[in-house]
Amino acid sequence: MPTTVADKRVAFRALHESGCFVLPNPWDAGSAIALQSLGFKAVASTSAGMAWSMGRADNAVSLEDVLAHLTALAAAVDIPVNADFENAFADDPAGVAANVTRALETGVAGLSVEDSTGAPAAPLYDFDLSVERVAAARAAIDVSGTGVVLTARSEGFIAGRPDLIETVRRLTAFAAAGADCLYAPGLRDASDIAEVVRAVAPKPVNVLTPGLAVSALADLGVRRISVGGSLARAAWGEFLRAAREIGEAGTFGAFARGASGGELNRLFAGRPKD
Repeated sequence: MPTTVADKRVAFRALHESGCFVLPNPWDAGSAIALQSLGFKAVASTSAGMAWSMGRADNAVSLEDVLAHLTALAAAVDIPVNADFENAFADDPAGVAANVTRALETGVAGLSVEDSTGAPAAPLYDFDLSVERVAAARAAIDVSGTGVVLTARSEGFIAGRPDLIETVRRLTAFAAAGADCLYAPGLRDASDIAEVVRAVAPKPVNVLTPGLAVSALADLGVRRISVGGSLARAAWGEFLRAAREIGEAGTFGAFARGASGGELNRLFAGRPKD
């Protein structure tokens, strides 16, 4: 298992060279450690899961919050961590490059930059600017010499612009601008996924759990599968069900489904004190 930051980065890049792997998304150090214990070869942060753990809505955290979070995740596990770096917390390419450079200092092995503006009226950056932003992230990584994997995301299918032709246009341009991996969250149809895989080949494609099994996605040529905030939502769902049972029924049946204290203490044994 890789132990140094450099080792993690080499291992993460190698995962993208063949086969298909699942990149689950922890929301804090504890969930990252748990996923490592289950044998996953890499993990990725989730902007939504992180925000919810801080009592905030998705996309309502600061750059400083995210950098601290990424530093904690990367230090917690011996496997590579990919950063959900949202829109790189900047609109202009120079700002993207500066913030990506700071993200590289957290110890992550990969990071993604998306073309979503967060503005309902114009949810995607203009095409040319979107490509320039990816190129700026590529240049920042190249200057660093870190070998961090750059994933470029086109958000149309989850930002109210579900246009496959435009999505493919953007992803192929991002690939030409230097992205190592391409990602269009929200694709559901196998035919759409296969079209994206063909369009950017031989570069690897990440998908966000579309309801298809890992084997089916592998058959489509998908290289990487992430789950976004789904694990965090599953955890919050069980928490809220248990709490509602207490508040509404005055019973505690949900606790029978919880992990034991002994199991959790064994999982986290040996962690250093602050």
